[in-house]
Amino acid sequence: MQATLTRLLGAATLVGTLATTSLLAGCGNDDAESRSIKVGTMSGPESEVMEVAVQIAKERYDLEVEIVEFTDYVSPNAALADGSLDANAFQHEPYLQSMVEDRGYELAVAGHTFVYPIGAYSEKHDSIEALPDGAIIALPNDPTNGGRAMILMHNAGLITLDDHENLEATPVNVVENPHDFQFREIEAAQLPRVLPDVDLAFINNTFAQPAGLHLDDALLKEGPESPYVNIIAVREGDQDREEIEQLVSAYQSEEVAAKAQELFDGGAVPGWE
Repeated sequence: MQATLTRLLGAATLVGTLATTSLLAGCGNDDAESRSIKVGTMSGPESEVMEVAVQIAKERYDLEVEIVEFTDYVSPNAALADGSLDANAFQHEPYLQSMVEDRGYELAVAGHTFVYPIGAYSEKHDSIEALPDGAIIALPNDPTNGGRAMILMHNAGLITLDDHENLEATPVNVVENPHDFQFREIEAAQLPRVLPDVDLAFINNTFAQPAGLHLDDALLKEGPESPYVNIIAVREGDQDREEIEQLVSAYQSEEVAAKAQELFDGGAVPGWE
């Protein structure tokens, strides 16, 4: 009887030990999961820049960061808002604010990345002065980047806007168009493809550089005073989340700045310095 009781107690102890081990293992898995985040970027060189930040986040903070690539400017915020992402890094603050106002997203800025100046390129003309009357000008079809193009043209004296401080100006806001320019609003990623078919195209450096376009060749371009510094966006309330702070710190590093310099050849200006 004593031997049987001993065996039963031993079995119970073993079951308890296994249960405790399983519980601890479960806690370990939860902890590991909490140390993993997903960040959205634009496919191409911006993702390559983020890959350096991913390496630094792993080395310095043991933080696992998964990159999710996109090819349009709408989906990354939708994915962030619905919880599919923990952060994204592809947009400037005016664009984020326009999405917040238009769609009711509860998103916020966690940190700055780079200024990627927008430029106006042409394969048909060597200067702005050479643009003919009736020239076809292609613009990004998202509100803020289209606004950047319109403001650049206003400042260059090509057109007159009803409000040159309106960051979301569109062709509707043109009150004087002495050269009868024809505007075509096109998805930003497609602008390099239509460049041969238009007289002038305003292309974000994100898409210009992979297409072999150099900012020095732009007939018009933003200067370093541009307010359009790109950001790392998160859901409202996540700005102080440890993993997000570590991602921002990893991104705002000399290594990431050096990679951007290599890839964009001076077309990416650190916005955190």
